[in-house]
Amino acid sequence: MPTIVALPTMTRTAAFWTTAGLLLLVLAASGVPTPLYRVYQEQFGFGAGTLTTVFGIYALALLAALLVVGGLSDHVGRRPVLIGGLLLQAVSMTVFLAADGVGWLLAARVLQGLSMGALTGTLGALLLDTQRAGRPLGALVNSAAPGFGLSLGAVGAGLVVEYVAEPTPWVFAVLTVVLLLAAGAAVLLPETSPRAPGALRSLRPAVRVPRSQRSAFLTALPAIVAAWALGGLYLSLGPSLVATVFGIEDHLVGSLLVLAMQGMAAIGAVLGRDLVPVRAMVTGASVFAAGVTGTIAALLTGSVAVLFGSAVVSGLGFGLAFLGAVATASAGVAPGERAGLLSSVFVAGYLSFSVPAVIAGVAAGTVGLETVAEVYAAVLVVLALGAVAGVRLRRRAARRPEPAPEAARSSLAA
Repeated sequence: MPTIVALPTMTRTAAFWTTAGLLLLVLAASGVPTPLYRVYQEQFGFGAGTLTTVFGIYALALLAALLVVGGLSDHVGRRPVLIGGLLLQAVSMTVFLAADGVGWLLAARVLQGLSMGALTGTLGALLLDTQRAGRPLGALVNSAAPGFGLSLGAVGAGLVVEYVAEPTPWVFAVLTVVLLLAAGAAVLLPETSPRAPGALRSLRPAVRVPRSQRSAFLTALPAIVAAWALGGLYLSLGPSLVATVFGIEDHLVGSLLVLAMQGMAAIGAVLGRDLVPVRAMVTGASVFAAGVTGTIAALLTGSVAVLFGSAVVSGLGFGLAFLGAVATASAGVAPGERAGLLSSVFVAGYLSFSVPAVIAGVAAGTVGLETVAEVYAAVLVVLALGAVAGVRLRRRAARRPEPAPEAARSSLAA
């Protein structure tokens, strides 16, 4: 019989940082299409409604995959899901590369969303599996990586679009090769999740908020919706907003707007890691509301400086508010109910990320992008302030003394 030679695997520390690098890579790949949307608009001649549909279908595909295969690596192992997800991500890049119409763009974004849904939970779990006991950095990397990765992808693609004559072949050909190499590197990662029964059962979508967490979840929900909805607006219509409302055609400027918001969101998550969850959410929601109010002022005055300043403030509030909202909603949840609760958080997040942006894109064709952005921002301010008010009402209710049994009986008798 032939001898089977086992491939060497990485040390725990090397595996952790390799996993962090893979997470940044796939997040950057998901941010790359943002500055290219305007290029595709010019090539294929579609409007803002179609643009946001191309954007939104990615989030819906990601959500579907997250719900169906998000826990599969707990049963079949981390490496098979990770390698499969990276290969599917490479396929989506080749579809982008071959795109000659809207249908191809939709197919590419669906494939990219499906791969990200599989990779998000697997990479996050692998970070927690390989972190050092004395340095629990997994949660921090998981919370900060999206902002940094999306910013890296958007700005990198923006530079290519601005300075390369034919940007799409360069962007997607390079990413295809890099993702194939990443899939090869993933083979060397240690397997941290032994095979376990229940793989087919794990494919059944399950979203549930435990009864004990419903009050906290509803309190955090407005902050979650507001933060993710702003992210959806910036990543779908941000570059178009800069071009049509502020008259700046430079593709790099639109990418830098994404960096201003998403990069500061990552910094906000890092800064808020030691805060009490409710305080982080209230502080973040308040800062977020102030930042988005600044966005409205920028739209009304046409000031690019105010627009970028408001993006920085909004992003900082985004990071703090979302970190605090997740911690508030999950505080005290039983271990066996965590997955269902976190699935509910991400269902709310990705729906807020995609659906409002699609509606805004469709409405922009009728009333104009500037008006839509102003109304959109005003709604987000109301939601953020609603989250602050909800926390205060909850605190007031918690401080209210329970009526004595005798008083309760007397009031019933009366």
